[in-house]
Formats: sequence, structure tokens, C-alpha cells
Amino acid sequence: MENLRYRRAAVLGSPIAHSLSPVLHRAAYAELGLTDWVYERFEVDEAGLPGFFERLGPDWAGLSLTMPLKRAVIPLIDEISETAASVDAVNTVVFTEDGRRVGDNTDVPGMVAALREHGIEQVDSAAVLGAGATASSALAALARICTGEVVAYVRSAARAAEMRQWGERLDVEVRIADWADAAEALRAPLVIATTPAGTTDALATAVPERPATLFDVLYEPWPTALAARWSMVGGAVVGGLDLLVHQAVLQVEQMTGRAPAPVDAMRRAGEKALAER
Repeated sequence: MENLRYRRAAVLGSPIAHSLSPVLHRAAYAELGLTDWVYERFEVDEAGLPGFFERLGPDWAGLSLTMPLKRAVIPLIDEISETAASVDAVNTVVFTEDGRRVGDNTDVPGMVAALREHGIEQVDSAAVLGAGATASSALAALARICTGEVVAYVRSAARAAEMRQWGERLDVEVRIADWADAAEALRAPLVIATTPAGTTDALATAVPERPATLFDVLYEPWPTALAARWSMVGGAVVGGLDLLVHQAVLQVEQMTGRAPAPVDAMRRAGEKALAER
């Protein structure tokens, strides 16, 4: 392979202006001394994704993908990891030296790593708030650490059916509960909130006196009302920035071939960027 002046990577999605990925990846490059690497962001929707791929040159090392591209990219890649296939979602594409496009999902192991960092290695049951795309990744993560039942709190019969299907596919014991009873979820050993901003705010007043662990996947706005109350009464909180950092760590390692990626430097960069918004 010819020597290249620099290596390129980027995050794609729509909307994409809010993405912290450039901040995290650039912090990693600086810490690793990769002065000839660049990481950008591009506004790309599903219709524009094939054309974007066609324009990529040999200087590209990889891509990070956010919504709505995590499934749309699958037909465009040559190989998909078992983890990505299990949730039908690719958030990482690495371009190999022999020209192949390899897709992976670092959200799932990123969740596991974020929980492990906070001392959560295994739980005997868990609750998931929500049933969207992130909830399927949460179930895949729980397949690795939860030995018992997962209760999913959803708003509709269609969402309930989807979560049951994901549970069967991932070999996770899933019980469906109505969102109206979501306050009951807060007594679980591990609660994973996967809903959009504001959705769980009303649950803040229902946090029990001795809550266990809350994993709220949001990072902006932060803290959420639920996370703030949870922390106030002494519960352990894992935040969306924890997830974002750990999934980005795995992306950096795959794209650059350098490991371990600098977790602390990436987290500091993310915290600084959020504080300045």
C-alpha cells in the first residue's frame, strides 16, 4: 500500500452538528501522537450514503455512523461482526488495507465497558425504559451481564412485540410491562433508560430511597431529572458520556490499530466540550 500523507476518519449522520465524536477522536489522536490523522463530521442521510461511499479514497481508515445510518450501511459493507449482526446495527466501519469494508457495533461492548467501569460486572435482573434502537443494544449488552429477567417498559403493542423479538433473538428473558407502571422499574438492580430527552423526567419523584444503578444513555442535557434525583439519594449513575467515550475508544482502536486508546483524555475532552455548550 502506498504511503499516505494522512489518514482520514469521520462521523456520518443526520442531524450531525451536535455530535461529540470529533472531539473524542481528535483528543485520542493528539494523545497517541497521530498528528497526521484527521477526523471530521458530515451530514449524510440514507439516500446520500451510497454516493458518499463511492467517493471515498484510499486515505480513509474508518467511519463512525449514527442515526439514521446504522442499518442503511449494512448493504454497503463486505463483512459484519457478530455483535453488529445480532442487533442489525453498524456504528463503525473500518477500511482494511486489502480494500474491504468491515462493519462492527461498538455500542454494545461500550455499554458493558461503561458499566464495568462503575463496578457492574453482573446483575441478576434489570429493567429497560424504552423500546427504540438503543433498547436493542441495551438488551444485547444485558445478554452478556444479566443472568435473569429483563423487564422492558414500553408504550405500545408494536413496541412490545419488537422487544419480545429482540429478546428471543438475543436469548434474553424479556417480560413486557406498560409504561404507565415505569415507576416500578426504579427498584431493579440495574435500570437502563434509553428514551429521548424529557421522557423520564416525571419518574424522578418516584426514585426509591436506596436505588441501585441507573444507566441513562443521554449525555445532553445532563444530568437528566431522573439522573439528578437518583444521584441525590445516593444511587450509582452511569451516563451517556460514559457510553459515548467507551464506544469511541473501541472505534479509535479499530481504526488506528493503536491500543489502548486514551480513555481519560477522551472523557476530559468530552466533558469540556459539553461544559462549553
